[in-house]
Amino acid sequence: MRLTIALSLAVLAGATPVLAQDAANDKVNAVIVYGQDECPRPTSDDEITVCARKPEAERFRIPKGLRETPSASSESWNSRVMAYERVGKTGTMSCTPSGAGGWTGCSQKLIEQAYAEKQGEDMSFARIIEEERGKRLATIDTDASATQARVEAVEKEIDAKKRAEQEAEEAAMQPLTPPSVTPAPTPPKN
Repeated sequence: MRLTIALSLAVLAGATPVLAQDAANDKVNAVIVYGQDECPRPTSDDEITVCARKPEAERFRIPKGLRETPSASSESWNSRVMAYERVGKTGTMSCTPSGAGGWTGCSQKLIEQAYAEKQGEDMSFARIIEEERGKRLATIDTDASATQARVEAVEKEIDAKKRAEQEAEEAAMQPLTPPSVTPAPTPPKN
């Protein structure tokens, strides 16, 4: 930021007349603008306005220098309290390297931690699989009967088309026979 202002001032200083550079009463107005906002115009001849442009996403954010605090004060309150709880624990069942038998509590501590994590969860894969299987089986009969009905309807249409084509072919194959002529009745002979 300072480098940007310094460079901007150097560019502006080079662009202003020599007499204006020598004046000691020049006011410098350093402004941060966001997105496509316009840089404000100087209000007087002895004022220099320097604008630093930042992305629109940074408009309402805490400045970057204040966001990152890698000190111990940025640690969560819960973590600090948990650290204080472990400070005085030594000896048997403490899971610490200090004190006689300090190592004995490590397995118990891991088991307690696992149960604490598991307590809020209801994770039984067999139960979850059975529920999903039940959901699928509940709809499988209706889905199968609907599919069967569609297949039968399509098969009927195909059969009807085949019969119509076959009848058309048979009609085309039959030779044209003249209509049967019935002979005229012969007169009776006496």
